[in-house]
Amino acid sequence: MTQTRPPLDPLTQATVTIAWVIVFNKPFYPVYVWYLVGNGVAASCATLLAAPLFLAIPFIARQSPLMARLALPIVGTLDTLFETKLFGHGSGTALFFGACFMLSALSFFAQEKWWQRGMAAFVFAVFLFAQYLLGPPLRVWSDPDLAILLRLNMFSVACLMAFIAIRYAGLETRRERH
Repeated sequence: MTQTRPPLDPLTQATVTIAWVIVFNKPFYPVYVWYLVGNGVAASCATLLAAPLFLAIPFIARQSPLMARLALPIVGTLDTLFETKLFGHGSGTALFFGACFMLSALSFFAQEKWWQRGMAAFVFAVFLFAQYLLGPPLRVWSDPDLAILLRLNMFSVACLMAFIAIRYAGLETRRERH
């Protein structure tokens, strides 16, 4: 006999959707760097290290929707920190903290406001660390390469944030009491 699982709540469904979009887009980043910059492909392949963590989120969602909704901005924040260390501030990778803040604002029910506040504080603390204590990048890029990476990352962040806004639009954040 097959056991049917209850459907995921709308916020967790949105979280899973965003996680899948990130997982499917991650492998293209080194290709974009290769095509647009022409060098640094090996370094950009390191961005794939976070892919399994994003991939785990849809599976976590079935066991613990709250943990999945926490995991997405946590993994995104740590991935952004790593990529900022890898590429440097001039590449614009730190702009992805904006998407992490957005996920912190949208991924929780009204009754989970302390989780929401804690997640926003976590993202902000990591952002501050990245801004003031991270140190030099692991890979040095030329100014023209940084300009290309900045444009690429600005476009990527805008696309991700627009998708997040569209996916979460109209979702109810009040959980019905049983």
